[in-house]
Amino acid sequence: MRGALETGARYGELCALLVSDFNRDSGTIAIRQSKAGKPRHVVLTDGGAAFFRSITAGRAGSEFLFIKDNGDAWLPSHQAAPMAEVNKRAAIDPPINFHGLRHTWASHAVMGGVPLIVVAKNLGHSDTRMVEKHYGHLAASYVADAIRAGAPRFDLAGGSNVLPIA
Repeated sequence: MRGALETGARYGELCALLVSDFNRDSGTIAIRQSKAGKPRHVVLTDGGAAFFRSITAGRAGSEFLFIKDNGDAWLPSHQAAPMAEVNKRAAIDPPINFHGLRHTWASHAVMGGVPLIVVAKNLGHSDTRMVEKHYGHLAASYVADAIRAGAPRFDLAGGSNVLPIA
């Protein structure tokens, strides 16, 4: 789950990652095969790079990056039970699925001021349409705060030369 929150990557993309897909020098993750079939590099935050440094330290580059406690690779649907448990423990209602972590990454990136095209590229989209339509959900308070902070102001109190139309 932490890998998804740090990258915005899809579950299948994370399952396919090898230790060598993390570039310590550039702070990126190489997604070799995306849903669209195109490779991409996901740029990480400093915290994300630190997380990936911690889980790759001393491991062989050919190992799967994310493995279960028993050493097995994560396979399709293996995330369902852990996600259900997290939803239950955290009393998340309605519960979210693993893909919701991708939405969370994208929404927080947008609310953090990352340009939509940059969010789209990190997610593997060629333009902003998918981000605008599916991932750029903004908290109502964020929208209100952004408008109040940056929208134009027309202070007409005192000293105005505006006259009413009669």
